[in-house]
Amino acid sequence: RMPSIFSYQSAEVDWCESNFARSAVIAEYYNTDGTSLLSFLLLAPLNFLVLEEPCRVCGRMELCHLKVPLLLAGVFSMYFHMTLSYVGQLLDELSILWTLAVAYSFWYPQAYFPKCIKTRRHFFWLTGITTIISTLMSFVKPTLNAYALNCIAFHLLYMTWKELKKCNDKRVHRMAAVMVMWWALAITSWISDRWLCWLWQAINFPYFHSFWHVLIALSLLYCFPLVIYFNVSYEMPSFKPKLEYWPSDSWPVVVPYITLEEPHKQC
Repeated sequence: RMPSIFSYQSAEVDWCESNFARSAVIAEYYNTDGTSLLSFLLLAPLNFLVLEEPCRVCGRMELCHLKVPLLLAGVFSMYFHMTLSYVGQLLDELSILWTLAVAYSFWYPQAYFPKCIKTRRHFFWLTGITTIISTLMSFVKPTLNAYALNCIAFHLLYMTWKELKKCNDKRVHRMAAVMVMWWALAITSWISDRWLCWLWQAINFPYFHSFWHVLIALSLLYCFPLVIYFNVSYEMPSFKPKLEYWPSDSWPVVVPYITLEEPHKQC
């Protein structure tokens, strides 16, 4: 009899942390409670604060559309690591895919559209069709989904590099450097958990996937204002975006956000 796709441990992937070691209900305790909750359900609202100023000043509510997908990604990640079910695995991976799709749809610079795409509306259709095809392909070999999703980061890094070459603002370069640092630590933790599990289990420290959750959330905390900065520079140049840090530039750990100069005319 085939196991139910909702059953515990029916997923095609398992992480290094020992299952049910600290709870009879939660398969991977630290990947579920300790880090998914912290990284997405607590840090995600900080990302929402980053979006507040562009939404308020210019009425660009589409900038805020990433809130729901991002929260769902955190919830589905917790469900997956709690159950290690096949459905949980797909929900975790597809929520990330659709979050990226929303981000690309609204924030991808129009200057980089394919030559056959003339408007943002046409780009929405291209992104939507591509996402639907990718969603269907995700069911073919789910174990490859996580690798494919991580590869999208290289395109984002390439786009960031191209934008930085045209930008002389030291704050922007600093934020990009911090974002890349957190991402490099995050992907190193992810790969270490995936490929060196035997080593971490030998020394009784199989928690690198939980580190991945926290580190990638920190990277997103810097990624969002950076993306919005470039988006506003293209779509609303008269608003002159500026990067700021809360509570102060001098603090070692800060929350970056965007401020906009308010011109007398509407967007």
